[in-house]
Amino acid sequence: MNISITFKNIPSSDAVKSHVEKKLSKLDKMLDGPAEAQVVLADEKLRSIAEINLTCNKLKIHASGEAEENNMYAAIDSLAEKIKIQINKFKEKQKRHLAGDKQSIKKEALEYEVLDDTDSE
Repeated sequence: MNISITFKNIPSSDAVKSHVEKKLSKLDKMLDGPAEAQVVLADEKLRSIAEINLTCNKLKIHASGEAEENNMYAAIDSLAEKIKIQINKFKEKQKRHLAGDKQSIKKEALEYEVLDDTDSE
């Protein structure tokens, strides 16, 4: 996963960078293909804000998390949890879409054709 981290109104920190990379590497295992993430970390008065834009094949996720008392780690953790939920939701939608019973569809089409043939006689 390609990760770019931007700091606004706070000094860059290797500890925060490694925490972000650790959290996103866990999410990377859930994704099917190569992913790209743009992370923005900011401090505004009494709160810390973390935002992410995650792109992977057809999946595009934008999420933001915030924490009070200037706790950037808590903001990153809440953000990672939101992303995890969105990835799971996307995967479930894909499973439901692809999990149709193809055989029953063919049977219904054949029954419909047979009924049409008997009606015309």
